[in-house]
Amino acid sequence: MLDITNSLGLKNVGKIYRNLDIDTLIDHAVQNEGAKISSTGALMIDTGIFTGRSPKDKYFVEQDPSKKYISWGDINQPISKEIYDNLRVQSIDQLSGKDLYVTDVFSGSSASSRKSIRIITEIAWQSHFIQNMFIRPTKEELENFTPDFTLYNACKTVNPNWKEQNLHSEVFVAFNVEDNEAVIGGTWYAGEIKKGIFSMMNYWLPLDGKMAMHCSANVGKDGDTALFFGLSGTGKTTLSTDPNRALIGDDEHGWDDDGVFNFEGGCYAKVINLDASSEPEIFGAIKKGAILENIVANEDGEVDFTNGSKTENTRVSYPIDHIQNIQPNSIAGHPTNIIFLSADAFGVLPPVSKLTKEQAMYYFLSGYTAKVAGTERGITEPVATFSACFGEAFLPLHPTDYAKLLGEKIDKHNVNVYLVNTGWTGGAYGTGSRMSIKNTRACINGILDGKINKSEFSTTPIFNLSIPKTLDGVDTEVLNPRNTWEDKAAYDKAAKELASMYIENFKKYLTTNSDFNFTSAGPQL
Repeated sequence: MLDITNSLGLKNVGKIYRNLDIDTLIDHAVQNEGAKISSTGALMIDTGIFTGRSPKDKYFVEQDPSKKYISWGDINQPISKEIYDNLRVQSIDQLSGKDLYVTDVFSGSSASSRKSIRIITEIAWQSHFIQNMFIRPTKEELENFTPDFTLYNACKTVNPNWKEQNLHSEVFVAFNVEDNEAVIGGTWYAGEIKKGIFSMMNYWLPLDGKMAMHCSANVGKDGDTALFFGLSGTGKTTLSTDPNRALIGDDEHGWDDDGVFNFEGGCYAKVINLDASSEPEIFGAIKKGAILENIVANEDGEVDFTNGSKTENTRVSYPIDHIQNIQPNSIAGHPTNIIFLSADAFGVLPPVSKLTKEQAMYYFLSGYTAKVAGTERGITEPVATFSACFGEAFLPLHPTDYAKLLGEKIDKHNVNVYLVNTGWTGGAYGTGSRMSIKNTRACINGILDGKINKSEFSTTPIFNLSIPKTLDGVDTEVLNPRNTWEDKAAYDKAAKELASMYIENFKKYLTTNSDFNFTSAGPQL
């Protein structure tokens, strides 16, 4: 038995399964947890009543010194040390007396920036998920493994005291930065583990002058690294998956003095309406070693990817080596290009714009995209969405801390930054059309091969964006969005409305002390 019982404060522990191999974890999940095997060999599990994250149930202990750095609010809610200790006792009581899975992993493929993470759970498939999503230490590294951070996943407990403690619900995802630990209760959704550790990486790294980023990344044959920032539905995963470029990772990355590195050892992709012809890499990754969440399958294990009766958030997790064209060790050099992806449903933004450093920080802080009808219940027309740094839900520090760091690195490494609209052209959603994959791919290719730098540029009114007049492979008429609208006055009206949304959203940053007035780089009315 692994001698960690006393150090974890657990009582009357049954068997401790430490870093079990995947085959054994699959057997445990099938035999003890009702999991099944798909026709392609993937493990199929259900995550219970929660099929997504519970962001309103996320808390940090308000204590020194971390309380000076954390940006408190709806994203990072404070709790007292006493309440955290109570949640910890509940978690320890739940895990005590059980057979447990202890999984030791790294977050971060850079040896100089990674963190050692230990996760304790009583669910075999969650241990499997953890091994998929994080970086597995070698046998030699496991022999002397000492965790920097410990997470107790007591998903089978709920907090009966939540009302008296003035919490949101009986679910809790709580972090104690000073004690280097976290507790989860009331939800089986394993994405809480993935994003919980991501939140901590977003705390640790910037304090050391290193960038933590919610982005995908790939690298060309000449070693040129590209980063793709974007919220859900903007094409972050699709556009970074390129047969001519090696994938570094699809979701979470760091940027230190040596270059860009993946936080993770796997991918976590949505599979609702997954189609083999349009996304062959993800489809091909769904084999033994992958985990399908909350999907519907027949008795033969054949999955109906169009069935969202359990949730629209059906997902698959798989080790990154299930993808063929990957970057060795998930590490590459400093970025040559950074691409911000926005699906503008108002049809205002150009398909591609080259940004100054100041504009880069403005649009990074804005983190804009637009939701359209059908993406969420109640949405019947486009709704502007602003998520700071394209990942506000996972930022413990103030968004301007990340923006300033990005600006410093852009300067130091002479990085090109672009804004790409993967949304609508020729009118807003319902009138115009979605930007064609052909044109978007050509814009991306023009950035990555450098051809865009040979273009002659013009500047748009209101947004003051620098756009190419011509670009190989892109229909010239779409490069200036105003030209694609039949009713030019309607475009001007829509542009002013979107500009107003940007300006209104950005007002929340004007109360913070900053060496740079970000508003001057944004749209002007």
